[in-house]
Amino acid sequence: MKATVAISAIFAALIFTWYLVADRITPYSSNVRLKAMVIDIVPEVSGQVAAVTVSNGQVVERGDLLAQIDQRPFQLKVDRARAQLDLATQSVGAGSAAIEVTVANLAAARTNLKNVEAQTKRTLELENRGVVSGARGDNARATLEAAQSAVAAAAADLERARRELGVEGADNPQIREAVAALGEAKLALEWAELRAPARGIVVDLDVTNGVFARAGNPLLSFVSFEEVWIEAYMKENNIANIDIGDRAEISLDLYPGRIFNGVVASISMAASDGTRDGGLPSAPQVSGWMRDPQRFPVRIAMAGYEAGSEAFDIRRMVNGQADVVVYTGENGFLNALAAAWMRLMSMISYAY
Repeated sequence: MKATVAISAIFAALIFTWYLVADRITPYSSNVRLKAMVIDIVPEVSGQVAAVTVSNGQVVERGDLLAQIDQRPFQLKVDRARAQLDLATQSVGAGSAAIEVTVANLAAARTNLKNVEAQTKRTLELENRGVVSGARGDNARATLEAAQSAVAAAAADLERARRELGVEGADNPQIREAVAALGEAKLALEWAELRAPARGIVVDLDVTNGVFARAGNPLLSFVSFEEVWIEAYMKENNIANIDIGDRAEISLDLYPGRIFNGVVASISMAASDGTRDGGLPSAPQVSGWMRDPQRFPVRIAMAGYEAGSEAFDIRRMVNGQADVVVYTGENGFLNALAAAWMRLMSMISYAY
């Protein structure tokens, strides 16, 4: 009996020692969420929704049509502006065909630039947080520069077309006003089509034909597949040895028995304590009979995950739960224990 008690005490002491050391060397957390960029689809113009071309939970590609606001009022404005341009050019003895083409090209270039600017802003924010690679950030900058160059080229073409009308035509205020009105009308017509800003999925769809869309008010919710990361809420004594670039392993509740690789991308050095402290991140509350320690978000990029990858189904995983262990060093024994623990917890996920 005494031997049994002694062995149990020694075993408990070993477990307690392993817990204390592992908390620093191989920190583990089950308070983990899979995050993705949620984008509000906001119309630039007001009008009645004529068509919703997607369904809830549908995967769409970048540029796919999501919804269309009734284009008839905007088409009438384009026709009216085109007629005004025809009258203005006829009054100075010139044709308007070349100008109309360049106006259309400029409107399309400006629309594309607006979409690229929004996408680039999101990508650069994630690059600054370390969630996406520097190569993704460089590609976003290059795409933005190309879109800006396209707008500049279209504007130059329009100016050249105006100058071909002659000095009098180029300076004619009627033509300048008509050109501006036609460009504005064409831009509004393009904005009547709401398109996917990236490859992703439509979520929480609760609009249908006939709904009145107001400019500046979100109409649809969209989750991008192109910005996905793991957010692990680590205790204060967990993060002491964690560095950006440390290797991590992830077990997603959706896929019991599978282990995904990750890399520490960033560590939040501030978190909300429940008081009014601005926009600091706040970890989900966990109740228990002991005081819950303060937790800080540690962002982990999923190694090898690319936009559009079918390695796992993101559609059912946004804010899904997971387990994470971070390997802060090359301690073979503790790393092996942590790896075994992760695989055990991943298998146990089948039970709940």
